[in-house]
Amino acid sequence: MANNPPVSGIGGGEEDTRDVYYLCDELFNFDTISAAFFILIFIISIAGNCLLLCVLVIYEDLKNVTNVFILNLACSDLIFTATLPFYAVYRLHHWVFGDFACKFITAVYIVGLYSSIILLTAMTVDRFTTVVLHNRPSNPVRRQRCAVAACVAAWGISIAASVSDAINVKVETTSDGNYCVGPSDVVDDKLGYYLQVSLLFFLPFAIIVFCYSAILKTVLQTKTQRKRHRTVVVVLGVVVAFFICWGPFNILLFIESFYEPEECADERLEIAYAVCRILAFSHCCMNPLLYTLSQKLRSHLFKLLRCEKIRQKNKERVIGQSTSVYPNVAFIAQNSVVVMEPK
Repeated sequence: MANNPPVSGIGGGEEDTRDVYYLCDELFNFDTISAAFFILIFIISIAGNCLLLCVLVIYEDLKNVTNVFILNLACSDLIFTATLPFYAVYRLHHWVFGDFACKFITAVYIVGLYSSIILLTAMTVDRFTTVVLHNRPSNPVRRQRCAVAACVAAWGISIAASVSDAINVKVETTSDGNYCVGPSDVVDDKLGYYLQVSLLFFLPFAIIVFCYSAILKTVLQTKTQRKRHRTVVVVLGVVVAFFICWGPFNILLFIESFYEPEECADERLEIAYAVCRILAFSHCCMNPLLYTLSQKLRSHLFKLLRCEKIRQKNKERVIGQSTSVYPNVAFIAQNSVVVMEPK
């Protein structure tokens, strides 16, 4: 993080200049803390999402529409999580992985980010049609196909968006080291980026706010629907967590593109950007924690952690062995009687 050049104070003297430079130089560097948080988030996300996938595969019905979306969201989080070790090293030692890795990791990052928001939007629309419009298709297969089609579309759009970003980023070498950066001076590229963020972040956000406003209004008006739509609470928590994590980061990106800081403000903006980035990246480990709001998923998780299936098999094996003891005892007793018989 480069320090701002010294500027004159109010009096314009040399002492004031040194004081301003000293204050700028003392601002805290978040690179080490960011790298530590990235590794911590990586560990929690890998453990949580892998456990969630195991619960879904072993205990849940994957034909259920909500489970289809949750399964794809877990995969999306794991894809995003795979980039965190690279960014941790980047914060500590600049970019040391080469130009191809710069493009590939950027593409993986974009796929993980945008697939999450599109899947959340599709899941919200599904809840909206079910709760508000009461549009339950008579044929469950049709609803399943719609969910699968939405997931395929989410992955397709995310991959398409990642290709353009991967093409634009490159490794730049400076006196401080190598950096994996995107276009900074090309107006068309920047406009394309802002259009992409608007369509794939803020537009889904508007759709989700509209849908959930109607969903909550409908659920709260009818007491009988509160129990029927407990899934709404879980999905709402997932959506709120996404925008709490990613909202400040994306808003700050827009502010940073139009705001020209002066003196030490650039350093403070970098600190705010680092904090928002940690918050945004932490989202990939939030969903497994939020899914524990579901009592059914929570009970399945406890069963998985206690290895009940393995214990059940061991119990059956012990019972089988205990039942085989009786014929062995009878056989031994019979043999002992034979031995004791007089000839």
